[in-house]
This record gives sequence, structure tokens and C-alpha cells, in this order.
Amino acid sequence: MRRIPAALAVIGLSALTLVGCASTPGSAASCDRPTDSSGVLNTVSVSGAEGAPNVTLSAPVYVDHTVAVDETVGSGLRVTSDMQDVQFTITIMSGSTGQKILTSGTQVTPLSKWREQYAGFAELMTCATEGSRILGAVPASALSAEAAQGWGRTGADSIVVAIDLQKVYLAAADGTPQYNDRRGMPSVVLAPNGTPGIIIPDTAPPSDLAVEVLKKGDGPAVGDGDQIRINYTGLTWADRKVFDSTWDKGASTAVTLDAVVPGFAQALKGQTVGSQILVVIPPSLGYGDKTTSSIPAGSTLVFVIDVLGVDTPAAP
Repeated sequence: MRRIPAALAVIGLSALTLVGCASTPGSAASCDRPTDSSGVLNTVSVSGAEGAPNVTLSAPVYVDHTVAVDETVGSGLRVTSDMQDVQFTITIMSGSTGQKILTSGTQVTPLSKWREQYAGFAELMTCATEGSRILGAVPASALSAEAAQGWGRTGADSIVVAIDLQKVYLAAADGTPQYNDRRGMPSVVLAPNGTPGIIIPDTAPPSDLAVEVLKKGDGPAVGDGDQIRINYTGLTWADRKVFDSTWDKGASTAVTLDAVVPGFAQALKGQTVGSQILVVIPPSLGYGDKTTSSIPAGSTLVFVIDVLGVDTPAAP
């Protein structure tokens, strides 16, 4: 998909477990926010502009499980799945001394990756909405051994955390299914987690760029200068083998329209967030007569693309 892709594993379509009309991951998730019934966070205050939370403690804070209060409730997308990417600013304080441990922004990362090392952080963000400011207390037991050791937390120690949840992305395309009846196009079926499987017909591929909107999202349209967050699966028409899939890697990717092959850019331009796109790219709009990694020269490419969001420009 990229003009100069990294080495890509070849995965057969048979590796996918396929079902038709699968629901969007996380759409039926139970959303229970961790609460502070003990009132321990009454001794903590948070101030500062969005993206720069300042935290002060008037007394030591110790907890044996993660507790939280939503200082501000955002109106954006809700976190309902570990597959969703999130981006946030965090301030971490020592619960025992009230001293600041760190303040940092984060890269766009799936919630599942945070849960691996910082289960308490993932719990704080689960079922929160984009734009929220979350104040919480996390025991050392809700951190990985490496994180707890690095921050000098042991035993009954706790940390106090303020999170500004700045960006939440879709786990998968959630748009309205569209009717398509163009003959000779591949079929798409979805695994329960949203992973697409692509079935190539026993016919010659289209000679021109062919694009179908499988789901129509109601989010903003992507433009020329946007950094677009997507999931995709790509395979070649001739051998029906997957040559790249963000679903298989377990993480979305960000692209700009000037950094992908022309057919991919043309198919993606103007599409709306929440949409799922099927595109067949002829060699002239793909990699042409050059062999690229596992993609043979002269290949017709097939992609299913989920448009998950548009990245927020990084601050200087």
C-alpha cells in the first residue's frame, strides 16, 4: 500500500475465520466507569488547560484498586473496545509524597497495549469519552513490574493520575451498510472482531480503478493534507494472498494521500470517517511493472480499508 513498504508476511485467506455481517467490535460493550466511593480523591485537585493537567495532593493517597472521577466529561467518541486507538496527556504523581513523577503526551496507541503494561490506565479510560479529563488513583499492583519499579512504586504504594483524553478512534468502520451490485467485484466477509476477508471471483480483474463504499460513515471527509488513521487488508488479485494487514499486526496505521500508491489515494480521498471501502487497483495505479516485496510485477491490488479517524496535528 505504501510506495516503499517494509517486508510483509504472506498470509492465506484460509487463516481467517469468516462470518457475514459481523457487528462493530465493542458496540455492545458494558460501560461501567471506575468510581471513587471511598472519597479518597477528595484530597486531590486538578487544574490547568486541556493537555496540561496540574495535580496537587492535600494528603497521602493509598488505594488497593483503581478509582476515578471524571472532572470533565467530553462529548466525543466513547472507548468501548481494547481495539480502539487512544491519545492522551497524562500527569502522574506519587500518592505517598505528592511529588510529580512525570507529565507526558502519548502517541496514538491501541488501548490493549496500555493494558499490557498499565492496566490501571486502561481501566481509567474504558468507557470514557473523547474530551474528558479523568482523575484517578492506581495501586502499584495495576502496573507492570517494570513500570512500578521504574517509578519507585512497591507494595501498598499508589500513584495519582490525571488524564486528558484527547483523541479516541473507532475500532472498525461503523457506517451504514451500502448496497453494491457491480458485477465482477470481490466479496467481503467480516470476522467477529471486524477483520475483513476478501473473496476474489474467478474472472479477470477490472481494467480501471474500481471503488465501492461498503459502509458509509457519518464522520468528516478526509482531505489532501490529512493524516488518516486506517485499518486495511491488501491482497493481489492473481494469487489471492494477503500481503499486508493492519488487522493481523494488531494496530492501525496513519497514512497521507501523497505517501501511498495513486489508486489507494484516489479511493480514499473524500471518504468519510466510519466508512469501509473496497478498492481494486490496476497495475498502472499501483506498483506497475516493478516487483515490490511480496507483490509481483504487474499485480492488480485489492484492499478493504476502514477509515477510523483523522490524526490531530502534533504540537510543536
